[in-house]
Amino acid sequence: MSGHLDEDIARVAWNDAGLAPVIVQQHDTGEVLMLAWMDAEALRRTLTGARAVYWSRSRGEYWRKGDTSGHTQQVVAASVDCDGDTILLQVDQHGAACHTGTRTCFDGRALTVRGGD
Repeated sequence: MSGHLDEDIARVAWNDAGLAPVIVQQHDTGEVLMLAWMDAEALRRTLTGARAVYWSRSRGEYWRKGDTSGHTQQVVAASVDCDGDTILLQVDQHGAACHTGTRTCFDGRALTVRGGD
């Protein structure tokens, strides 16, 4: 299994800081919950532990979603985009996804789009 895990992690095109953005989506509804960052070790922990682990750029440390809040993300599926530079995690979200206590990090934060071509 380790060989496949290493191959999967090697498929990610990490940025100059060794990170990749992660789009987090509710697996059954398609709802976009949040955007976070991972490095190779966070991805390894996520793929082997079935709970989402991210790299906090502001704190400079790993955080497993829900360890302090109780709002966990059970990983259902993971994939990379066509360029390999973005990760999509499909999760089963338990509780709020956003640190502000809202269901998603995008709740109540709509921007006004003014039409035209």
